Amino acid sequence: MTDRPDADDSSQNSAQDSRQERDFESRRQGAVYQGAFEAVIAILVAALFGYWLDGYFDTAPVFLLIGSAIGFASFTVRLIRLGRWVGEEEGTGKVSNSGSDAARHAEDSKSENENENER
Repeated sequence: MTDRPDADDSSQNSAQDSRQERDFESRRQGAVYQGAFEAVIAILVAALFGYWLDGYFDTAPVFLLIGSAIGFASFTVRLIRLGRWVGEEEGTGKVSNSGSDAARHAEDSKSENENENER
């Protein structure tokens, strides 16, 4: 009878680990889809705003091109941040609130400074 509780504990731990892995993967996929959606919307919004400005000022497609360039730059930055976030999270197995890159950079710099002070 003493073997039975150990078997139950290991199966419960295994089931809990499996559930945590599925939850992590679901949150990660959701974050990736959200980031991709935001990136595509950035191009559309900027291009439509440029189109509207062209109509308002009765100009050639100058603002449309400027808006498209700004939207594409925003798209690129968002995908780069998303790629970094996914790469970081794959190593840790956790999904964190990515928040701002500046906050994470500040924490990294603080850690580096503390490591240098210890030497």
